[in-house]
Amino acid sequence: MTDARNAPDPVPGLPVNSESDSSGSGVDPMVVLARYIESRPDEPVSLAELGAMVGLSPSRVQKVFKASFGVSPKAFQDALRLKSFKQSLRQGQSVTEAIYDAGFGSVSRVYGNPARQIGMAPSHYGKGGEGETIAFSCRQTALGLLMMAATDKGVCFAEFGEDEESLHCQLHREFPRAQLASSPATSSPELDAWMIALDEHMSQNQPRPDIPLDIRGTAFQTRVWKLLLSVREGEVVSYTELAERLGEPKAVRAVASACGRNRIAVLIPCHRVLRSDGSLGGYRWGLARKQALLEKERSGAAQ
Repeated sequence: MTDARNAPDPVPGLPVNSESDSSGSGVDPMVVLARYIESRPDEPVSLAELGAMVGLSPSRVQKVFKASFGVSPKAFQDALRLKSFKQSLRQGQSVTEAIYDAGFGSVSRVYGNPARQIGMAPSHYGKGGEGETIAFSCRQTALGLLMMAATDKGVCFAEFGEDEESLHCQLHREFPRAQLASSPATSSPELDAWMIALDEHMSQNQPRPDIPLDIRGTAFQTRVWKLLLSVREGEVVSYTELAERLGEPKAVRAVASACGRNRIAVLIPCHRVLRSDGSLGGYRWGLARKQALLEKERSGAAQ
């Protein structure tokens, strides 16, 4: 139980013992908590501390925060730390220096936790993937030529294209210093099986394959992509709705940009995001593919 004498003061303008702002200030308590976390990404922040700020129990604040942002307060802070960590590596800091400056506290907290969303060893990320081997393969699917690539963490790239050469160039731009290894089915049965399962999902209304993902992006992009994973097959949301779910109602353009930067087609379902008027909006792999995916999912949901 939290000692009330040590609890942080309530945030001005927020109602105490309430899940919504009835004070008329228009401030969403979860947005305030997110900003509080953002202001101290390298400091430990407990659920008890956050709950005391808005008059909720630790378990309740965890549930409400996750419902608002799609991630827990801890995962939210981890994403902020990772952003700082990546920037430090890019600027030439040693891995150890970057870990401590980002607030992780120990090397094992970065290397030992599979939930960290760097997707490759931190030292490799800072060097553009240098020393990392990424397997890739191409396959004709119901929606055209697909290249899928994976690290040892999971799929990091799944893109449609007109030819293998252009897709290989795109993969190289994402991982400029990694060793890219073409993987025929005989040497990479998992990758080939994943591609077959994804094609059957797109063409035959088979269940979405449970494929491990290696998600890499900024803190904000990661939040958007993780939230997209919660949009069920047959559902659609608008960019505005997605921004509101994130607790960032003014970030509609940023949400659209994050969708446009998604490099894992279908598995991260950015095709389920439409404009507010119901029109398709954009899709990096062409509106015809977006329309085909949505029609397939609608027909599957209706069965």
